[in-house]
Amino acid sequence: MENKIEGRPRNQILAALPDESYARLEPNLEPVQLEIRDLVFDVNTIIEHVCFPEDCVVSLIGLMADGSAVETATVGDEGMVGMPVFHGTDRTSSQAFCQVPGLVLKLPVGVFRDELSLSPQLNTMLHRYSQALFTLISQSSACNRVHVMSQRCARWLLHTHDRVGYVKGVMSFPLTQQFLSQMLGVRRATVSEAMAILQRAGAVDYKMGIIEVKDRARLEDMACECYAIVRSEFDRLVGGRQFVGENTANPLDRVESSRGGKSTVGDAVGPE
Repeated sequence: MENKIEGRPRNQILAALPDESYARLEPNLEPVQLEIRDLVFDVNTIIEHVCFPEDCVVSLIGLMADGSAVETATVGDEGMVGMPVFHGTDRTSSQAFCQVPGLVLKLPVGVFRDELSLSPQLNTMLHRYSQALFTLISQSSACNRVHVMSQRCARWLLHTHDRVGYVKGVMSFPLTQQFLSQMLGVRRATVSEAMAILQRAGAVDYKMGIIEVKDRARLEDMACECYAIVRSEFDRLVGGRQFVGENTANPLDRVESSRGGKSTVGDAVGPE
């Protein structure tokens, strides 16, 4: 297979590997341009490739018996799609497909498993990424119970903006109302209301399925603390990005959560 990758990939997992480990993988990494809704893996179907996003965003979707779906997580250049393979299985009950188009590097599962047996660094990176991904999923679950829709919408838009190239100055990306509805687990009419709030505040503009971030700082101000909690964990565990001039401290560092070996946290109160 002819490899068309020039230099180290942008993907943070691959970029962090030692030279000898990356050299073993490089001939088998296939660059593929994904378009919106292209499948990466399907429900209860054998996963044949793991994928390392470069500048695309992949949605992990939980399906219901009536065919409806809600997004449980997103994966960008900080991670890998196909984590069930890393955890020792070959399929999952969820679906993964492209949410924002862009480049992904596909690696055959057999090659990936061989490298796991040879590279402690790859194992370490994926264990750390697993913890960061768990934080994203668990914090999102809590956020969905206690924060208002405009805050949750701002949080997801910020995560997506980070993945598609914020550090490279990219300020717009395609994102349909259907995807936003799946991301937030609400009706499209509710998404429209939340987007209208963000637009009136001058944080974003939304036309014909294209999100333009007009004022990144304002969008961060309108998001809940969950964005900073998740972002700080990815920065700590995976690293690789440099967000110059931003405070990436974890807001939970200022919270007293225990005293004398006892939890002191309060009850969650959802939005009115």
